[in-house]
Amino acid sequence: MLFGKRNRVVKRILIVEDEPLTAFDNEVRIGDLGYEVVATVDGFEQAVALIESEEVHLVLSDFRLSGEQTGLDLAHAAKKHGVPVLFATGHQVPEDAKPSALGCLRKPYSERQLKQALDTVDRMLAGEKVKTPRGLDIYPASDG
Repeated sequence: MLFGKRNRVVKRILIVEDEPLTAFDNEVRIGDLGYEVVATVDGFEQAVALIESEEVHLVLSDFRLSGEQTGLDLAHAAKKHGVPVLFATGHQVPEDAKPSALGCLRKPYSERQLKQALDTVDRMLAGEKVKTPRGLDIYPASDG
């Protein structure tokens, strides 16, 4: 299709964010970009329950969550269910978290950067070679 839209791999996104304003902004922006927001939650337990019960194509998660668990714990749990995680955080992501996630969109980010990051991740998951936009770090693939 010459001018048509490509089919997305990522259609349904779970947002995990403990900052209410950021969570709301992400929910609105992601919906406006044509993705379906499965839910917006602030903690590990809620997120894992949704990953286990809903069709989720991508988790967009802060690294720090409400409660004891972190985004690293969530990335490990999501990976067991075959669901990729993209961190969205202003905090330094530890090296040991990188094998469990696709990458990190660094806060603060604009609506344009969010769109570019989601497009890049979608293309990456579709097996395309991608150029990484500003503000997005892609982690090397890991089989672990």
